[in-house]
Amino acid sequence: MIHFIVKYLRADSEQYNDIEISNNNKEKRKLIRSFMNIRIPRTISKEFIEVQDEFLLEETKDKGIIILEEIPTIKEQFGSNAYFAEKISIWQGDITRLKVDAIVNAANSQMLGCFIPCHKCIDNAIHS
Repeated sequence: MIHFIVKYLRADSEQYNDIEISNNNKEKRKLIRSFMNIRIPRTISKEFIEVQDEFLLEETKDKGIIILEEIPTIKEQFGSNAYFAEKISIWQGDITRLKVDAIVNAANSQMLGCFIPCHKCIDNAIHS
């Protein structure tokens, strides 16, 4: 599964066809993330999406999921009496583990995000 994804993404990015694929799964994950970070949004095959979804679901299960109810609200943390204090939560950690409706991302003016492979910004974490 992981080998299929990295081969597909490498072939999808013509300028990177000559990049060698390691046998090491950690290195393959890094390559997948790099290719995801630089890929311009466009149509991709249904087969790829199905394999990618299965892979990402496995990765997510391995990391663990945090649900919103597990994150304290401002009111719980600071004892505020403000109306919205019981509706606002602040999370510090790996946002890719969150099962929530929305997260805030400081995107660039093109709304395309960062294209630097494996950059440690929030945008790349979201896209990866």
